[in-house]
Amino acid sequence: MATYDLEEQEQLDELKTWWKMYGNIVTGILVALALAVAGWQGWNWWQRQQAAQASAVFSALQAATAQRDAKRARELAGELIDKYSVTSYAGMGALLSARAQVDAGDAKSARVQLAWAAENARDPGLRDLARLRLAAVMLDEKAYDEAIKQLAAEPAASYAPRFAELRGDILAAQGKVAEARTAYDLVLTKFDALARDDENRQRGGYKEMVQTKRDSLGAAK
Repeated sequence: MATYDLEEQEQLDELKTWWKMYGNIVTGILVALALAVAGWQGWNWWQRQQAAQASAVFSALQAATAQRDAKRARELAGELIDKYSVTSYAGMGALLSARAQVDAGDAKSARVQLAWAAENARDPGLRDLARLRLAAVMLDEKAYDEAIKQLAAEPAASYAPRFAELRGDILAAQGKVAEARTAYDLVLTKFDALARDDENRQRGGYKEMVQTKRDSLGAAK
């Protein structure tokens, strides 16, 4: 029994010695882990709160656009951008408000919000869509060079036909017939590539519309 107690005492002494050597390190690691877990939980809670609050603002923005209240829509989109830019609602809100501004004849405000979304929207698809719409607004304002710049970077494959089509529209408006024809040809090529993955796209009139634009330019010389 005494031998057993002696072995236990030796083990206890070894444990004490080990703890003196490494106890502070172990405690530091445990504290760091606890803080990391608490920080992660706090971050997730903050994100959920941001998303919930942004959702409420976005719902109000939807109501404002439905009521054709462009001023209110612009203010709510600004709130989303200022306070909730880390959420997807900010990009969606900027696009939605920009449409309301265009409908209200305020292209300047639309350009500001679309430019923000094109650079800062969290979703890459929203950034592509914002660039497309911004270029369309610039085309309407005859800011052709600026519009072309918005279309310079290659978008996601699903947006490629629309980008090429709008590039063709801009070039046609500039009187660059040969370049516009080439852009429309690219639309048809990209559209056919996508249509192989989605046969329903062939049922619409989009391809025929682009073909009509292309044909209106005449035959290549």
